[in-house]
Amino acid sequence: MATSSKVYANAQDALAGVVRDDQTVMSGGFGLCGIPENLILALRDSGVKGLTVISNNAGVDDFGLGLLLKTRQIKKMVSSYVGENKEFERQYLSGELQLEFNPQGTLAERIRAGGAGIYGFYTRTGAGTLVAEGKEQRVVNGETFVLETGLVADVSLVKAWKGDTEGNLIYRKTARNFNPMMASAGRVTVAEVEHLVEAGTLDPDQIHTPGIFVQRIFQGTNYVKRIEQRTVRKRAAA
Repeated sequence: MATSSKVYANAQDALAGVVRDDQTVMSGGFGLCGIPENLILALRDSGVKGLTVISNNAGVDDFGLGLLLKTRQIKKMVSSYVGENKEFERQYLSGELQLEFNPQGTLAERIRAGGAGIYGFYTRTGAGTLVAEGKEQRVVNGETFVLETGLVADVSLVKAWKGDTEGNLIYRKTARNFNPMMASAGRVTVAEVEHLVEAGTLDPDQIHTPGIFVQRIFQGTNYVKRIEQRTVRKRAAA
């Protein structure tokens, strides 16, 4: 495969010179679906600390972002759901970890707004609750709206099914969750893909993230693709 200035050999190389202590990092995925598995491991192994991590959730105790909690590399989480991680609970209740909770749709829109260069937006979600405390509010047509600001990150880590050497990305099914918004909201975006192909191979109509948003890309390996909560239907009686 022809080389490109965006293509790196692996996650460690792709993060080299990009990550450092006290950064804000976005990590794509929903639950354990579509998370940047290789990049999270490389971030752990880099040893950087004091991170503020923006992610839908905090993984589980032994997988995903839970690995970074275990090594105490995260000082603050900006999330919408953290209910599957006992270490997260322990650190938060003991005052070791800061937490900024967001309604899930609000979090997604804050990230999208940041990527689009929008300072903020007003939403009725959270009005009259703890979510609204300390935030600007406005009454329009008798309804109270809360100002939510856009989010950007020093580094965005995303996972796609397929990408090309110019950084164009295609996400597969449910993995097309927080990844597209985060790819546009990082000052530097690093993408791992299951399949890396030559530029011009992808159907332009199928591309979800244009390569202009992606600075580094590599083909990941050894994907586990864990299921957060496996629920199966009982077999009907014969």
